[in-house]
Amino acid sequence: MTKQDTATWIEKDKRQLHPVYHPKSHANPLVIERGEGVWLHTTDGQKILDGMAGLWNVNAGYGREELAKAAYDQMKDLAFTSNFSGMTNLPSIQLADKLAGFAYEGLNTTFFTSGGSEANDSAFKTARYYWKRKGKPGKYIVIARKGSYHGITLAATFATGLEKYQTMFGPAMDGFVHIHAPNPYRYEGKINAGETIGQAAARELEEAILREGQDTVAAFIAEPVMGVGGVIVPPADYFPLVRAICDKYEVLFIADEVITGFGRTGEWFALKHWNVKPDILAFAKAITSGYAQLGGIQLSDEIRGTMEAAAESEAYMHGYTYSGHAMACAVGLKNLEIMEREEFPKRARELGKRLLDGLKTLIEFPFVGDVRGLGLVCGVEIVSSKETKAADPAMTMKIFKAAQERGLRTRPLGNILAFSPPLSITEDEVDEIIKRLGAAMDGVA
Repeated sequence: MTKQDTATWIEKDKRQLHPVYHPKSHANPLVIERGEGVWLHTTDGQKILDGMAGLWNVNAGYGREELAKAAYDQMKDLAFTSNFSGMTNLPSIQLADKLAGFAYEGLNTTFFTSGGSEANDSAFKTARYYWKRKGKPGKYIVIARKGSYHGITLAATFATGLEKYQTMFGPAMDGFVHIHAPNPYRYEGKINAGETIGQAAARELEEAILREGQDTVAAFIAEPVMGVGGVIVPPADYFPLVRAICDKYEVLFIADEVITGFGRTGEWFALKHWNVKPDILAFAKAITSGYAQLGGIQLSDEIRGTMEAAAESEAYMHGYTYSGHAMACAVGLKNLEIMEREEFPKRARELGKRLLDGLKTLIEFPFVGDVRGLGLVCGVEIVSSKETKAADPAMTMKIFKAAQERGLRTRPLGNILAFSPPLSITEDEVDEIIKRLGAAMDGVA
């Protein structure tokens, strides 16, 4: 295709409304025609290294014929049937069986959704359902963290701790409370004498439970590594303390592993880094490497048992048309097979270290304040002053645009440049990320 063809496509693209849309930010989009490995090809001939794996999700890389064939074969036999009570299908049975205990021991039940927002919304409803069944209907509040991102349904929007996602959709929903996240670079909460940042942030959770009242708090939700909020890797002592506090006050712990699940951080699921297990696990994105729309929640055996004991009048009246979608589940099964065969967690550990070490060499630039990451998810924080740590979103956008001009796709998140390339990336391609980002920084310096 030509640049003239691309201009025609961009004009026709105005017929659709894009996510988190503003016309200025979508005036000249890249029109992607095909992908292979970690590379995207545009209609006007550009070849771009996708340092974000789509939207944190194309773990297996682009152009996997095995996944396309899995979808095709399943759609020939059965693309879809209702998975509501009284009916099921083989791929959803097989995938639920595969996932039983896969992430964490004791999480043996899966409810399927079409993505991460639906997964977290389902987690909130499940927490409320559970406490009603336990005779505690007043427990409905969910504590989340400032800077968190949990999705874009109405409930998930107000669980999210980023105001820009909420401003135009208020008034706020009742039932969500936010506390500070344990950001080692710029923790904004109060730190008492002798406390670590992890201890201070965990104490804030306990104080919030006591302030709201133990009998009103249903759950605490957290991303093991915060994504959209700036790729925040918590201190090592944080999540063990959180788990103990949730247990002490009978609060369910919801792990939002929509980004971190399925090998991204160097473990199959990220809370394993701290030997912590949630009560509800939300997953999506990498379960199919983005080749089909699929997500879900996994429930502890205790929650499942409480559901099983319910009277018919207290049934779990929750579900989506595409819950347990046959084709999507078939793709998920094949994707898991690929990830296990190619040892994706190991690749994320080894290549993630290479990426993080490379990004740290850029700390010499006066506007690079911090570099952090876990496995193949990393963030570079851009500041106007290393001493004051003052955020510099304008410079971040300059670097983002300069990198894209050099054929590298990252994602600007305020003053952070995020990286989460496909786990299929090679050593040479990791080095190419560093090379192109360094050139972009040189170009704006």
